[in-house]
Amino acid sequence: QVQLVESGGGLVQAGGSLRLSCAASGRTFGNYPMGWFRQAPGKEREFVATIRPSGGRPYLANSVEGRFTISRDNAKNTVSLQMSSLKPEDTAVYYCAARSIAYSLNYYYREVKEYDSWGQGTQVTVSS
Repeated sequence: QVQLVESGGGLVQAGGSLRLSCAASGRTFGNYPMGWFRQAPGKEREFVATIRPSGGRPYLANSVEGRFTISRDNAKNTVSLQMSSLKPEDTAVYYCAARSIAYSLNYYYREVKEYDSWGQGTQVTVSS
């Protein structure tokens, strides 16, 4: 029930940085837990980062913690993923996700099944 559009993907050298942005529709964006996932060729979609509606409890996967940062701007209906010190293994299609209904404090929002809305994905390629 929410439309998501990612932007900011592209080509970058190892050690470089990129900032991904996700724009969401609707007037209730401030109620949605948001997340970022990625999927490399031949691999399953994996969790990258999540953030609560208020901007609290940001959490990142161990593989990116210390290098990536997730943030949101509820006034602009956007969520961002700042990526630094990029590695070739970060190469993947990155997806923005939202949980627009049935918010639960008992969910960690680190699994694909915990989200109901997805963007089209944006390609991030890191050269070695």
